[in-house]
Amino acid sequence: MPEQPAPTVAILGTWGYQGLLTDPEKLSVTTPYGPPSDDILVGEAHGRRVAYLTRTGPDRNIPPHEINARANIWALHSIGVRAILAPTPSGSLRPALGVGSVVVPDQLIDRTSRTDDTFHDEDDVHVAFAEPFSAAGRRQVVATLRKSGWVVNDGGTMVAVRGPRFSTRAESRWYAAQGWDLVSMTPYPEAVLARELGIAYTSVALVTDHDVIPDTPWPVTQEQVTEQLSANTRRLREALLHVAVQLSGPAG
Repeated sequence: MPEQPAPTVAILGTWGYQGLLTDPEKLSVTTPYGPPSDDILVGEAHGRRVAYLTRTGPDRNIPPHEINARANIWALHSIGVRAILAPTPSGSLRPALGVGSVVVPDQLIDRTSRTDDTFHDEDDVHVAFAEPFSAAGRRQVVATLRKSGWVVNDGGTMVAVRGPRFSTRAESRWYAAQGWDLVSMTPYPEAVLARELGIAYTSVALVTDHDVIPDTPWPVTQEQVTEQLSANTRRLREALLHVAVQLSGPAG
């Protein structure tokens, strides 16, 4: 049997992709930064090899501030991945960005205060990060999801927070006053770590709530986020598999 080609595109998400990939196999990868969140699942999707890693672990119980992003990104790079699609539940900071819609952000604000955000702890290395997300990946996500019937907002600024807590009202008002559009707990440090390894990283934000902005007086809760994820997860997973196939290039 000929050796299977390495996957060049991975989906790094909060939800499992079991049942959507054909003939999946699990890869257990070791890294210099400890174990990744889970085994990497590799399988067929529309004739292409696609990798998937659940950032929150096999039981999806790793909280955002405990995710080993360095191990996850390193592990994907080590098996040949050169592009990552990173769906993430996000809070909207603008009433116009409705719950259940998708935003493909083009800018990122780091408010995590994390220190595990580089592979160059002992090197004098500086990476360009003016454009934190892949332009090619963003274009493909927007085009494919719109064809699939999603309401997709092209562009926006995502503020990354450490978690696990949600925002205070004052923080949420401040974020919105800065003109920022979304708040999420996962895009940083994933995006910069991918940049350091030359991986094209595209964040795909599924709006699950309106955080605690004044125009929506119901504070975000874990139950709200879980409800929206359950309602929209499979549809978004299927659409992102089509994006991964497009980004992986011609079959064969």
